[in-house]
Amino acid sequence: MRAVVVHGPGDVRIEERARPVPEAGEVLLALEWGGICGSDISYWKKGASGTAALTHPLVLGHEFAGRVAALGSDVTGFREGQPVTVHPARLVGDGVLPERIAGRTNLYPHVRYFGSAAFVPHTDGGFSEYRAVPAVQIRPLPDGVSTEQGALAEPLAVALHAVGRVPDLRGREVLVNGCGPIGSLVVAAARYRGAGRVVAADLASSSLAVARAMGADETRDISVGDGLPEDVDVVFEASGAPAALGPVLRATARGGTLVQVGNLPGTAAAATLGDLVTREITWIGSYRFVEEIDDALRALGDGLDVSPLITHRFPLNRAEEALAVAADPESGSSKVMLRLTTAS
Repeated sequence: MRAVVVHGPGDVRIEERARPVPEAGEVLLALEWGGICGSDISYWKKGASGTAALTHPLVLGHEFAGRVAALGSDVTGFREGQPVTVHPARLVGDGVLPERIAGRTNLYPHVRYFGSAAFVPHTDGGFSEYRAVPAVQIRPLPDGVSTEQGALAEPLAVALHAVGRVPDLRGREVLVNGCGPIGSLVVAAARYRGAGRVVAADLASSSLAVARAMGADETRDISVGDGLPEDVDVVFEASGAPAALGPVLRATARGGTLVQVGNLPGTAAAATLGDLVTREITWIGSYRFVEEIDDALRALGDGLDVSPLITHRFPLNRAEEALAVAADPESGSSKVMLRLTTAS
């Protein structure tokens, strides 16, 4: 089978590997679609994503879906040909968390994630024609949800987790700053959870077009001098840019809530934060998700349309070109998809 394997900075290859055989408790998937994420780009460009650095080759990809090809021993509840996606996280160790964060497994300190170099050996991802996956990580797709849509359940789960950090969005005004794939999905998730007016802001007109297609009522193009709205009840900061924090805090209403979705740098960075205190803003973080992938699948089954997010599709053997398009801010890309089947 073919797989997309990163060996180091700027070195990604399409390699032939043995087709896996599912062990006890595993399901073999014939994969069909994968979505390129920022971490995939980072491994390709830098040989690392955050603090996770490559020490040996890694199969990329944690957003993927396909069909059941074979069942390992003792696996029940699935059938061959069934369309499925995957929860990419598996806890390492006893899984015990302090009582104050009980159940918030996204905060567990040791997690193997598909397509991640956080552990040695690394955890290969799903940008391959086949992948054996523990049955407990597999999620069936609802009727009518394609495997291409199913590959977007993981990033939609990230967005739903972020939206869920605010107890009740119904009827409330929302600002989403930063309209890359996650920001645009936050727009869709907020709308799905009953938000009132949703405003989206970004520097790129192409990203704003996607956000509007995903449900934004209004867009603000920061690159041409559009300012952020004032006194917004709930703000989602999805750009991860420290320079955006000052304007975003100023846009948040007194006593309002700011949810930090975009990853901020792990090193010192200048930011204007005075309004956090004087406006008594509640600033909370949002990291990955717990089981919101199930919520994402229900939303897709309910008809939530994520197709406007997809701007480019490439066959597996053009993975490096796909990564380059996804990484290029001038390409106009949002979510870039890889067709993983042999027919691609």
